[in-house]
Amino acid sequence: MVSKYQTISYRKTALVWLIIAFISSALVLAKEQPLRESYLQDNFVIREAMVPMRDGVKLYTLIISPKKNTGAFPVILKRTPYNASDNLNSHASSRLKVTIGRQFLGDDYIYVIQDTRGRFKSEGKYLMFRAPRGAFNKTETDETTDAWDTVDWIVKNIPSNGRVGIWGNSYPGWLTLAAMRDPHPALAAAVPLNPVVDVWKADDWFHWGAFRGAFAFNFIYSMETKLDEYTSYPYDTLELYTWLLKQGSVTQALGARLDERHEMWKRIVENPSYGPYWRDVAADQWFDKPPRLVPALHVHSLWDQEDIYGSPAVYAAVEKHDVDNNMNFFVAGPWSHGQHSRDGSHLGDITFDQDTAKRYREDILQPFLRRYLHGETDIKIAPVTVFETGKNRWRHYKQWPPVGKQKRLYLQAKGALSFSMPAKGSGATGFVSDPAHPVPYAPRPNWRLDYDNPIAKAKWRRWLVEDQRFVDGRPDVVTWVSEPLDHSITIRGAVTAHLFAETTGTDADWVVKLIDVYPDDALKFEMSGYQLMISGDIFRGRYREDITKAKPIAANEVLEYTLPLPHVNHTILPGHRLMIQIQSTWFPLYDRNPQTFVPSIMSAPNSAYKKQQHRVHHSAEHATYIEFRVDACE
Repeated sequence: MVSKYQTISYRKTALVWLIIAFISSALVLAKEQPLRESYLQDNFVIREAMVPMRDGVKLYTLIISPKKNTGAFPVILKRTPYNASDNLNSHASSRLKVTIGRQFLGDDYIYVIQDTRGRFKSEGKYLMFRAPRGAFNKTETDETTDAWDTVDWIVKNIPSNGRVGIWGNSYPGWLTLAAMRDPHPALAAAVPLNPVVDVWKADDWFHWGAFRGAFAFNFIYSMETKLDEYTSYPYDTLELYTWLLKQGSVTQALGARLDERHEMWKRIVENPSYGPYWRDVAADQWFDKPPRLVPALHVHSLWDQEDIYGSPAVYAAVEKHDVDNNMNFFVAGPWSHGQHSRDGSHLGDITFDQDTAKRYREDILQPFLRRYLHGETDIKIAPVTVFETGKNRWRHYKQWPPVGKQKRLYLQAKGALSFSMPAKGSGATGFVSDPAHPVPYAPRPNWRLDYDNPIAKAKWRRWLVEDQRFVDGRPDVVTWVSEPLDHSITIRGAVTAHLFAETTGTDADWVVKLIDVYPDDALKFEMSGYQLMISGDIFRGRYREDITKAKPIAANEVLEYTLPLPHVNHTILPGHRLMIQIQSTWFPLYDRNPQTFVPSIMSAPNSAYKKQQHRVHHSAEHATYIEFRVDACE
């Protein structure tokens, strides 16, 4: 006989199993829920797949194919840590062009987007900028093998013409380069767009030793706090300059807000110098002996506020192997980071007389992909296409930088600037650099980096072209300016600053800016006197002799510093003047140098931050100058 207690127990058990079955069914339904409903009028088909890698880990992959696909279309692949599903435009449309949005290249491509390991719907462990197999990666896989396995799966499982292209902007640009490192036989083209290449030299985390603490913190917090969504840090003050200045050491203040999940922050703090790890993940180091050259279009932005080092560096590394000059292509536009896919008619207050981004997409990108993915071999592409700012025109070259002659622009006494050597005798200009009152990198307010805030995002994108008069006249920013030019000067390629300076401290940062000063113009009064920085960067003095090892600066001793500055293709027009500004802080984008040597600025105590007297020399014996390449006829 069953007691009433047993009956109740049976009923509870049955209810529990019913609930479990209901939840399981709901989970199955949720798992099988399509990413997007299909409609009769759709001109495309969406497919989702979990693509197996060689170690058994499966990566979520989104496949968007035109309905009219006859098996003769090529594939364009993007591998991303930024959520493959987001690449379906939010607009409800049955047209492929609208659904894919700005990444649409035509109805005769198959678009494949994949989440990298451990991100969003992919299996495995996520490691930011996962090192190639070797000293820092003891596993069987890296981003190169994952790309190879993905391409192999694509050609075996997706009807196509057998050609796969890969592209990506920024971090996905780095992943694109990883695929080129040991390319699958079916990989027929690659387009690394504004790629991260070397995060120590002048991309993302550092610029020549100076740490981009707030930028790194924002990115790492958003990417590593939760792996299946973005997480913004809840700042209690919106203005980053004010907030960070109160925190003391940037690294310690921001690091205290992170935990064991944020592995990249730990990697940064442990490697403040240019050590083996940074070299291992630097993409321009991967092409000493490439097994095969993939036709590549390297896309660079001349005012890239995030990754201004990458494209020219990796283009140069690959170009050494392009003996016939027909596999490795370079294009640069007057853009901020990623602006090649947006409107390119202006950047901040600087206008270009045309939508340069549209011209690039239609005249360079699309022909390149049609040639190498569709096999339209009659299409001719210039090896190098670079927009010339100042004159606002596209130029074509056989190589980058093009042939030219080197020219030196010398600092002179009394704030003058000319192409002549300074006179003999001592000459120096001094200023006091105070870490407690740093020079802002852009006009304040310096909002926190918030890509969801249109105002903050717009300010971040244009800071490299802001009118530098916002700091001209500060006592800790010293300035030299030329006479108005009587003829134009066109600067092409890399710019290098050779600085002779001394300090009362034992460490210092040096910021050098090359500026085009516009003349007074009653017809364009809003641009009268505008100070446009055409190239500028920062260098941490402790790495003057060796970027792999920090060393104190000898106090009160004149020393030479060599500062690599970003590439330029710019014409300074008649009536304009050249200007050089030098300072020692660029806050809050770059952390402050204590100006007294400590083994690692990452752990510098507050007591180490001291104001110091700096002197920039401009005599015949210690001539400070900027060197650049100009047209051979100038």
